[in-house]
Amino acid sequence: MSDYIVRATAANAGIRAFAAVTKELVEQARCAHDTSPVATAALGRLMTGGVMMGAMLKGDKDLLTLQVSGDGPIKGMTVTADSKGNVKGYAINPQVMLPPSAAGKLDVGGAVGQGMLRIIKDMGLKEPYVGQTILQTGEIAEDLTYYFATSEQVPSGVGLGVLMEKNNTVKQAGGFIVQLMPFTEEAVIAKLEENLGKFTSVTAVLEEGNTPEEMLGMLLSGLDMEIVDTMPARFYCNCDKERVEKAVISIGQKEIKEMIAENHDIEVKCHFCNTAYNFTVEELRGLLKKSR
Repeated sequence: MSDYIVRATAANAGIRAFAAVTKELVEQARCAHDTSPVATAALGRLMTGGVMMGAMLKGDKDLLTLQVSGDGPIKGMTVTADSKGNVKGYAINPQVMLPPSAAGKLDVGGAVGQGMLRIIKDMGLKEPYVGQTILQTGEIAEDLTYYFATSEQVPSGVGLGVLMEKNNTVKQAGGFIVQLMPFTEEAVIAKLEENLGKFTSVTAVLEEGNTPEEMLGMLLSGLDMEIVDTMPARFYCNCDKERVEKAVISIGQKEIKEMIAENHDIEVKCHFCNTAYNFTVEELRGLLKKSR
Protein backbone atom coordinates (compact mmCIF):
# COMPACT_ATOMS: atom_id res chain seq x y z
CA MET A 1 0.00 0.00 0.00
CA SER A 2 1.50 3.34 -1.06
CA ASP A 3 1.38 6.17 1.45
CA TYR A 4 -1.68 8.40 1.42
CA ILE A 5 -3.87 10.68 3.54
CA VAL A 6 -7.65 10.46 3.86
CA ARG A 7 -9.77 13.44 4.86
CA ALA A 8 -13.28 12.97 6.24
CA THR A 9 -16.09 14.77 8.02
CA ALA A 10 -18.71 13.34 10.38
CA ALA A 11 -21.64 14.32 12.57
CA ASN A 12 -23.00 16.84 10.08
CA ALA A 13 -19.58 18.59 9.77
CA GLY A 14 -19.23 18.71 13.57
CA ILE A 15 -16.07 16.61 13.24
CA ARG A 16 -13.22 16.75 10.76
CA ALA A 17 -10.72 13.92 10.60
CA PHE A 18 -7.56 12.81 8.86
CA ALA A 19 -5.86 9.43 8.72
CA ALA A 20 -2.70 8.37 6.95
CA VAL A 21 -0.49 5.43 6.19
CA THR A 22 3.15 6.57 6.07
CA LYS A 23 5.26 3.39 6.07
CA GLU A 24 7.17 4.20 2.87
CA LEU A 25 8.01 7.82 3.70
CA VAL A 26 9.18 6.88 7.21
CA GLU A 27 11.34 4.10 5.74
CA GLN A 28 12.79 6.58 3.22
CA ALA A 29 13.70 8.95 6.05
CA ARG A 30 15.25 6.04 7.96
CA CYS A 31 17.41 5.15 4.95
CA ALA A 32 18.38 8.78 4.25
CA HIS A 33 19.46 9.49 7.83
CA ASP A 34 20.45 5.97 9.00
CA THR A 35 18.28 6.46 12.08
CA SER A 36 18.31 4.11 15.06
CA PRO A 37 14.98 2.36 15.86
CA VAL A 38 13.95 4.88 18.54
CA ALA A 39 14.95 7.83 16.31
CA THR A 40 13.00 6.26 13.41
CA ALA A 41 9.93 6.03 15.65
CA ALA A 42 10.29 9.60 16.95
CA LEU A 43 10.95 11.20 13.56
CA GLY A 44 8.35 8.94 11.90
CA ARG A 45 5.65 10.06 14.32
CA LEU A 46 6.52 13.73 13.85
CA MET A 47 6.55 13.37 10.04
CA THR A 48 3.21 11.53 10.10
CA GLY A 49 1.65 14.28 12.24
CA GLY A 50 3.27 16.89 9.99
CA VAL A 51 2.04 15.45 6.71
CA MET A 52 -1.57 15.35 8.01
CA MET A 53 -1.29 18.91 9.37
CA GLY A 54 0.13 19.96 6.01
CA ALA A 55 -3.04 18.59 4.39
CA MET A 56 -5.01 21.08 6.52
CA LEU A 57 -3.28 24.02 4.78
CA LYS A 58 -5.33 25.81 2.13
CA GLY A 59 -2.83 27.47 -0.23
CA ASP A 60 -0.63 25.73 -2.81
CA LYS A 61 2.49 27.46 -1.45
CA ASP A 62 1.64 27.21 2.25
CA LEU A 63 4.31 25.54 4.38
CA LEU A 64 4.26 24.06 7.86
CA THR A 65 7.30 23.44 10.07
CA LEU A 66 7.26 21.41 13.29
CA GLN A 67 10.25 21.80 15.60
CA VAL A 68 10.75 19.65 18.69
CA SER A 69 13.55 20.69 21.03
CA GLY A 70 14.14 18.64 24.16
CA ASP A 71 16.78 17.77 26.73
CA GLY A 72 16.76 14.08 25.73
CA PRO A 73 19.59 12.44 23.75
CA ILE A 74 17.90 12.96 20.35
CA LYS A 75 18.34 16.73 21.08
CA GLY A 76 15.67 17.84 18.61
CA MET A 77 13.83 17.22 15.34
CA THR A 78 12.56 19.39 12.50
CA VAL A 79 9.87 18.43 10.00
CA THR A 80 8.52 20.50 7.09
CA ALA A 81 5.32 19.67 5.18
CA ASP A 82 3.27 21.34 2.44
CA SER A 83 -0.37 21.20 1.38
CA LYS A 84 0.31 18.58 -1.32
CA GLY A 85 1.33 15.65 0.89
CA ASN A 86 5.09 16.27 0.73
CA VAL A 87 7.08 15.98 3.95
CA LYS A 88 10.73 15.92 4.98
CA GLY A 89 12.54 15.92 8.30
CA TYR A 90 15.61 15.13 10.35
CA ALA A 91 16.74 14.43 13.90
CA ILE A 92 19.78 16.22 15.36
CA ASN A 93 21.11 12.94 16.81
CA PRO A 94 19.72 10.23 14.50
CA GLN A 95 21.76 7.38 16.03
CA VAL A 96 20.45 7.68 19.61
CA MET A 97 20.09 4.28 21.34
CA LEU A 98 17.96 3.68 24.45
CA PRO A 99 16.64 0.61 26.28
CA PRO A 100 12.89 -0.07 25.86
CA SER A 101 10.38 1.85 27.98
CA ALA A 102 8.69 0.28 31.03
CA ALA A 103 5.93 -0.88 28.67
CA GLY A 104 8.52 -2.69 26.51
CA LYS A 105 8.18 -0.24 23.63
CA LEU A 106 10.61 2.12 21.90
CA ASP A 107 11.21 4.93 24.40
CA VAL A 108 10.40 7.97 22.22
CA GLY A 109 9.56 10.09 25.27
CA GLY A 110 12.93 9.26 26.82
CA ALA A 111 14.75 10.10 23.58
CA VAL A 112 12.99 13.48 23.26
CA GLY A 113 12.93 14.46 26.96
CA GLN A 114 11.43 17.70 28.28
CA GLY A 115 11.27 20.77 26.07
CA MET A 116 9.19 22.66 23.55
CA LEU A 117 7.08 22.03 20.45
CA ARG A 118 7.06 24.88 17.94
CA ILE A 119 4.70 25.04 14.94
CA ILE A 120 5.40 27.58 12.20
CA LYS A 121 2.83 28.15 9.44
CA ASP A 122 4.03 30.17 6.46
CA MET A 123 0.90 31.12 4.54
CA GLY A 124 2.33 33.91 2.39
CA LEU A 125 1.45 36.65 4.87
CA LYS A 126 3.92 39.27 6.12
CA GLU A 127 4.73 37.21 9.19
CA PRO A 128 4.37 33.45 9.63
CA TYR A 129 2.07 32.16 12.38
CA VAL A 130 4.10 30.68 15.25
CA GLY A 131 2.60 28.58 18.03
CA GLN A 132 4.66 27.18 20.90
CA THR A 133 3.76 24.77 23.69
CA ILE A 134 5.61 22.79 26.33
CA LEU A 135 6.10 19.11 25.51
CA GLN A 136 3.70 17.02 27.59
CA THR A 137 5.28 13.56 27.22
CA GLY A 138 7.71 13.75 24.29
CA GLU A 139 5.73 10.91 22.70
CA ILE A 140 4.57 13.36 19.95
CA ALA A 141 0.86 12.42 19.66
CA GLU A 142 0.01 13.77 23.14
CA ASP A 143 2.17 16.82 22.44
CA LEU A 144 0.25 17.62 19.25
CA THR A 145 -3.07 17.04 21.07
CA TYR A 146 -2.00 19.61 23.67
CA TYR A 147 -0.80 22.04 20.98
CA PHE A 148 -4.17 21.93 19.15
CA ALA A 149 -6.09 22.48 22.41
CA THR A 150 -3.97 25.37 23.71
CA SER A 151 -2.57 27.14 20.64
CA GLU A 152 -5.44 26.66 18.19
CA GLN A 153 -8.30 26.07 20.68
CA VAL A 154 -9.40 23.00 18.71
CA PRO A 155 -10.18 19.92 20.86
CA SER A 156 -8.44 17.05 19.05
CA GLY A 157 -7.56 13.39 19.33
CA VAL A 158 -4.19 12.47 17.79
CA GLY A 159 -2.79 8.97 17.31
CA LEU A 160 0.61 8.25 15.76
CA GLY A 161 2.55 5.03 15.47
CA VAL A 162 5.68 3.48 13.98
CA LEU A 163 6.31 -0.27 14.28
CA MET A 164 9.77 -1.67 13.49
CA GLU A 165 10.79 -5.02 12.03
CA LYS A 166 13.48 -7.10 13.80
CA ASN A 167 15.96 -5.99 11.10
CA ASN A 168 15.18 -2.35 12.06
CA THR A 169 13.28 -1.48 8.86
CA VAL A 170 9.82 0.07 9.17
CA LYS A 171 6.99 -2.47 9.42
CA GLN A 172 4.04 -0.10 9.89
CA ALA A 173 3.58 3.65 10.21
CA GLY A 174 0.56 5.91 10.21
CA GLY A 175 -1.72 8.07 12.27
CA PHE A 176 -4.95 10.01 12.70
CA ILE A 177 -6.12 13.45 13.77
CA VAL A 178 -9.78 13.87 14.77
CA GLN A 179 -11.00 17.38 15.58
CA LEU A 180 -14.20 18.83 17.03
CA MET A 181 -15.61 21.88 15.31
CA PRO A 182 -17.26 24.61 17.44
CA PHE A 183 -20.74 23.89 18.84
CA THR A 184 -20.50 20.10 18.43
CA GLU A 185 -23.34 18.41 20.32
CA GLU A 186 -22.59 16.67 23.62
CA ALA A 187 -23.99 13.36 22.34
CA VAL A 188 -21.53 13.45 19.41
CA ILE A 189 -18.61 14.20 21.75
CA ALA A 190 -19.65 11.31 24.03
CA LYS A 191 -19.84 8.87 21.09
CA LEU A 192 -16.45 10.00 19.78
CA GLU A 193 -14.89 9.58 23.23
CA GLU A 194 -16.39 6.07 23.41
CA ASN A 195 -14.89 5.19 20.00
CA LEU A 196 -11.48 6.57 20.97
CA GLY A 197 -11.62 4.53 24.17
CA LYS A 198 -12.15 1.31 22.19
CA PHE A 199 -9.41 2.08 19.65
CA THR A 200 -6.32 -0.05 20.36
CA SER A 201 -3.42 1.70 18.61
CA VAL A 202 -2.52 2.93 15.14
CA THR A 203 0.09 0.22 14.53
CA ALA A 204 -2.17 -2.57 15.87
CA VAL A 205 -4.96 -1.46 13.53
CA LEU A 206 -2.57 -1.27 10.54
CA GLU A 207 -1.06 -4.66 11.45
CA GLU A 208 -4.55 -6.14 11.19
CA GLY A 209 -4.55 -5.03 7.55
CA ASN A 210 -6.84 -2.02 7.94
CA THR A 211 -6.63 1.00 5.62
CA PRO A 212 -6.76 4.66 6.73
CA GLU A 213 -10.41 4.70 5.60
CA GLU A 214 -11.16 1.72 7.87
CA MET A 215 -9.24 3.39 10.71
CA LEU A 216 -11.50 6.44 10.40
CA GLY A 217 -14.50 4.11 10.19
CA MET A 218 -13.61 2.77 13.65
CA LEU A 219 -12.96 6.21 15.13
CA LEU A 220 -16.12 7.74 13.65
CA SER A 221 -18.41 4.72 14.01
CA GLY A 222 -22.07 5.76 14.37
CA LEU A 223 -21.31 9.38 13.43
CA ASP A 224 -22.25 9.39 9.70
CA MET A 225 -18.71 9.61 8.38
CA GLU A 226 -18.17 10.91 4.86
CA ILE A 227 -14.81 10.62 3.06
CA VAL A 228 -14.05 14.01 1.50
CA ASP A 229 -10.87 13.20 -0.41
CA THR A 230 -7.62 11.26 -0.49
CA MET A 231 -4.14 12.46 -1.46
CA PRO A 232 -0.77 10.76 -1.85
CA ALA A 233 1.91 11.36 0.80
CA ARG A 234 5.66 11.10 0.24
CA PHE A 235 9.08 11.92 1.63
CA TYR A 236 10.26 14.70 -0.68
CA CYS A 237 13.07 17.24 -0.41
CA ASN A 238 13.26 20.15 -2.83
CA CYS A 239 16.97 20.78 -2.29
CA ASP A 240 19.26 21.27 -5.30
CA LYS A 241 22.76 22.57 -5.89
CA GLU A 242 21.53 26.12 -6.46
CA ARG A 243 19.84 26.23 -3.04
CA VAL A 244 22.94 24.79 -1.39
CA GLU A 245 25.08 27.40 -3.18
CA LYS A 246 22.95 30.14 -1.56
CA ALA A 247 23.50 28.48 1.83
CA VAL A 248 27.28 28.42 1.27
CA ILE A 249 27.25 32.10 0.19
CA SER A 250 25.26 32.99 3.33
CA ILE A 251 28.05 31.78 5.65
CA GLY A 252 30.15 34.78 4.62
CA GLN A 253 33.28 35.69 2.67
CA LYS A 254 35.71 34.96 5.51
CA GLU A 255 34.63 31.31 5.79
CA ILE A 256 34.58 30.81 2.00
CA LYS A 257 38.13 32.24 1.76
CA GLU A 258 39.26 29.81 4.47
CA MET A 259 37.78 26.89 2.47
CA ILE A 260 39.58 28.05 -0.68
CA ALA A 261 42.86 28.38 1.25
CA GLU A 262 42.61 24.72 2.27
CA ASN A 263 42.74 23.95 -1.48
CA HIS A 264 40.50 20.89 -1.65
CA ASP A 265 36.89 20.14 -2.61
CA ILE A 266 34.21 20.46 0.06
CA GLU A 267 31.06 18.41 0.57
CA VAL A 268 27.86 20.01 1.86
CA LYS A 269 24.96 17.79 2.96
CA CYS A 270 21.29 18.76 3.03
CA HIS A 271 19.93 18.51 6.60
CA PHE A 272 16.58 17.17 5.44
CA CYS A 273 17.54 14.39 3.03
CA ASN A 274 21.30 13.95 3.56
CA THR A 275 22.04 14.42 -0.15
CA ALA A 276 25.69 15.42 -0.58
CA TYR A 277 26.71 18.29 -2.87
CA ASN A 278 30.34 18.65 -3.93
CA PHE A 279 32.02 22.01 -4.56
CA THR A 280 35.42 22.29 -6.21
CA VAL A 281 37.90 25.02 -5.25
CA GLU A 282 37.06 26.72 -8.57
CA GLU A 283 33.34 26.67 -7.74
CA LEU A 284 34.10 28.13 -4.30
CA ARG A 285 35.99 30.99 -5.99
CA GLY A 286 32.88 31.64 -8.11
CA LEU A 287 30.69 31.68 -4.96
CA LEU A 288 33.12 34.13 -3.32
CA LYS A 289 32.61 36.51 -6.27
CA LYS A 290 28.82 36.16 -6.00
CA SER A 291 28.97 36.97 -2.27
CA ARG A 292 30.58 40.40 -2.86
